[in-house]
Amino acid sequence: MRVGLVLLGWCWLGVLAAQPFHFPTANQALLVKGAEERFLVGTTGKPWTTGGFGCVRSDGWQMHEGLDIRCLNRDAQGEPTDPVLATAAGTVVYFSTRPALSNYGRYVVVRHLVEGLEVYSLYAHLSEVRPGLRLGQAVRAGEPLGTMGRSSNTHERISKARAHVHFELNLLVNDRFADWLRRRFPTERNDHGEWNGRNLLGFDPAQVLLEEQRLGPAFSLVSLMRGQTELCRVLVRQPAFPWVRRYTPLLVRNPRAEKEGVAGYELELNLNGIPFQIIPRAASELPAGPRFQLLSVNAAEARAHPCRRLVVERRGRWELGARGRELLELLTY
Repeated sequence: MRVGLVLLGWCWLGVLAAQPFHFPTANQALLVKGAEERFLVGTTGKPWTTGGFGCVRSDGWQMHEGLDIRCLNRDAQGEPTDPVLATAAGTVVYFSTRPALSNYGRYVVVRHLVEGLEVYSLYAHLSEVRPGLRLGQAVRAGEPLGTMGRSSNTHERISKARAHVHFELNLLVNDRFADWLRRRFPTERNDHGEWNGRNLLGFDPAQVLLEEQRLGPAFSLVSLMRGQTELCRVLVRQPAFPWVRRYTPLLVRNPRAEKEGVAGYELELNLNGIPFQIIPRAASELPAGPRFQLLSVNAAEARAHPCRRLVVERRGRWELGARGRELLELLTY
């Protein structure tokens, strides 16, 4: 019996190691083929797909950076009662209990370190944040953070029928975001400091959860990130900036830059603007040009996923859009 318990313990620990991320509620219908409608809640009058990640809203022109996960349990008044759980072990870095301040409503942000990557999970529209939750508090995977709800400050309230948790997995753009925003947009209000949604670049949680299920112990978050589909490549003429320091696992070795010194970086961006591969470049590799230079565009990806408008096509030529330039400014601030 003791041997069996030891083996079971090792097996359980192995599963946790192989699967750093867990479902943030008891709803795991994503893993059942054809059951996606039991997992995701679409926007009013729209199919379940509009509750997924990506360019899924406004006929493909609006980005949704997370998953809207359907509730399983309700009280006598029809309100959701599902506990919302930490997707992985981490540290609470922010929570807001004032729904009027954000279209996230009441929300919690947790920092995780996975394979050297800083990842930030976000849980929104809560009916309540767990009483006693503190900033800096360590949480375990599966530990309750709050209760599912439908809080928001949007004009159209979230109905009982659409009650859900909005769940994101993000990378942090810049820990100087508040200062950048104050200088770049001096009249714009910022109630959430560095935890403003504009400072978080989401990647698809469904892809992570499904790949973990498919690959088991072979799953690697770094490999998943490095394998993102390229939207475009840009050249940044700047020898250092926060993203490079924070996300060193996404660096690609370049012997020439290692020998001569780094003068800038070539970035591969995905559809949401995440620089998922960072290639150091020596001065001898940098052609003359502006601070930010668009090198190439995956036209098929740009046309299939246009909602972020990072690159735009004008008269048959691709160029950085205003949002693309703004993202690069923030990344390198």
